Amino acid sequence: MRSIWNGAISFGLVSIPIKLVNATESHSVSFRQIHTEDGGRIRYRKVCELEDREVSQAEIGKAYEDADGTMIPITDEDLAQLPIPTAKTIEIVAFVPADRIDPLQMDAAYYLSANGVPAAKPYTLLREALKRSQKVAIAKYALRGRERLGMLRVVDDVIAMHGLLWPDEIRAPEGVAPDTGVTVRDKELDLADALMDTLGEVDLADLHDDYREAVEEMITAKASGEQPADAPAPARSGKVLDLMAALEKSVREAQESRGAEPAGARTAAKAEVTSISSRATPKQTTGKKSTSTAKKTAAKKTTTTKATTTKASASGSAKKSTQTQTQATKKTAAKKTPAKKATPRKRTA
Repeated sequence: MRSIWNGAISFGLVSIPIKLVNATESHSVSFRQIHTEDGGRIRYRKVCELEDREVSQAEIGKAYEDADGTMIPITDEDLAQLPIPTAKTIEIVAFVPADRIDPLQMDAAYYLSANGVPAAKPYTLLREALKRSQKVAIAKYALRGRERLGMLRVVDDVIAMHGLLWPDEIRAPEGVAPDTGVTVRDKELDLADALMDTLGEVDLADLHDDYREAVEEMITAKASGEQPADAPAPARSGKVLDLMAALEKSVREAQESRGAEPAGARTAAKAEVTSISSRATPKQTTGKKSTSTAKKTAAKKTTTTKATTTKASASGSAKKSTQTQTQATKKTAAKKTPAKKATPRKRTA
């Protein structure tokens, strides 16, 4: 890996020569701009506005544009003479617990490589000190024309540095949260917990960029003269009218896709998922049928009830216990008609 910056870590009076290496790389597919009529490349040329001619890179410098449009030239020598101790040094200013760092501040990541044999011993010393303290180092450094904030931590046997945004660069989340009062019920939270448990954890190494793979396959197909495969139409979810129903359906689908889930999640999910069917059960009972239908089947149901009662009397004490438990249900059903002694409920019990 090619270093992008050479300097030293300032650890008190200890100086550790290091090289800065990018810890990440982009795998995104890049495109070129073309003229759609003939496929010619569209290029940007650097032109001087005063002379109206293209200039080379060697002729280009930097300047600060004032409020009135005046350009104030700034040279590399001007920047090098600034009284900044971090121009070529990563200056450690404090050691803090890792949870003190707000993830919103995280920026680019780098690896710090020991630069030369003499740097190996102090580099290892700092690395082991960070490990034993279980803290991270807060440092200041200069890169690409500005001073930055960084966090040093240990990754395997390497010291890594995360660029941090300055605290005043983080916006306050004002006006982002819902401005209406919302009450979340315990049942909704239980289902959300069940869904989280069912989805479980994931090894981040197993995740990949599906969009990039699809773009690469499409490019390969077009390059070989083939017709790219049609993408499947995305499922239309529609509007969520019932939050509980959406949560219950999500839990079921997650269970089906995972195949198996933790016992705790399975228990919570089943207990809540049945709530939809239990709410729909009264619509399917015989009490919703017409009076004429109930009269036609009254004799048959009475006979079935008598037979069932005789069978229950002949059975053991376990059957009697079950009959006692369903007695309350029978009394409730008997208020409407003798034919409605809830025989289907008895079969289920």
